[in-house]
Amino acid sequence: MQPAEKVDRSRDPEVDHALDRIVSDGTPRLLQSWPATVATGIVAGLEVGLGVLALLYTKRATGSQELAGLAFSIGFIALLLGRSELFTEGFLTPIAVVAAKRAKLRDAFKLWLGTLGGNLAGGMMAAWFAMRAFPQLHAEAARSARFFVAHGWTVRDFCLALLAGMAITLLTRMHNGTDSMPARVAASVAIAFLLAGLRLFHSVLDSLLIFFALQSGHVSFGYLDWLRFFSVSVVGNIVGGMGFTTLFRIVRARQRLAEHRMAAEEEVDLEGGEPVRPGRAGA
Repeated sequence: MQPAEKVDRSRDPEVDHALDRIVSDGTPRLLQSWPATVATGIVAGLEVGLGVLALLYTKRATGSQELAGLAFSIGFIALLLGRSELFTEGFLTPIAVVAAKRAKLRDAFKLWLGTLGGNLAGGMMAAWFAMRAFPQLHAEAARSARFFVAHGWTVRDFCLALLAGMAITLLTRMHNGTDSMPARVAASVAIAFLLAGLRLFHSVLDSLLIFFALQSGHVSFGYLDWLRFFSVSVVGNIVGGMGFTTLFRIVRARQRLAEHRMAAEEEVDLEGGEPVRPGRAGA
């Protein structure tokens, strides 16, 4: 009788599988060109802008922030099915890919900066179109945006931003933890509800809402007020997304990550150059 293969019971195969998917799918995203990165970000900004439009329409029709949050999930479903890129979605994936030695830190910064700039540009375009197509939503856009620009540098504001960063990064992990498209869509709806229904402070999503209000011309605040909100929320999003969700996920998968690093180093030795990208011979 052959001896049974030894099984490491300290490891969760589902965690290893999710990391494999993140590294495999995330590497091409980090290694794409600047124009492709920015274009993907612009598309995401336009798609999330449609979610903001649905949010405003539903809030005006029902008066319910919770239903408006569910309506906003249209934008997240579009991100999922269209494979576009939202800035704060890209915390777990770039860190994992860089830690696996499949890309360099500069590639992660390119993804973050290009995606963020594209998201804001695409969102501004969506706001310009929507506020001219739906003038009846001007007042609702102004009311909804005022909630965010009226806040300052308080512990509560920072905590709202931190929770938003945790939630959006969790969405990435949830998407990579299953092969089921219905489950991924359900995750998108759930996180969209958390962000928009509970009005957490998300640097990009709420910036788009503020852009809608600014394009309406019915507000007493301006772009400096938006910048103040953005500076608070983006720091909180990064702390929540990287410092909590990403860090602990990486720790959970540290053994599998070490195997990825060893494989990348061996491939560098064999190729005599850059790490072999997933999908190439020897990967």
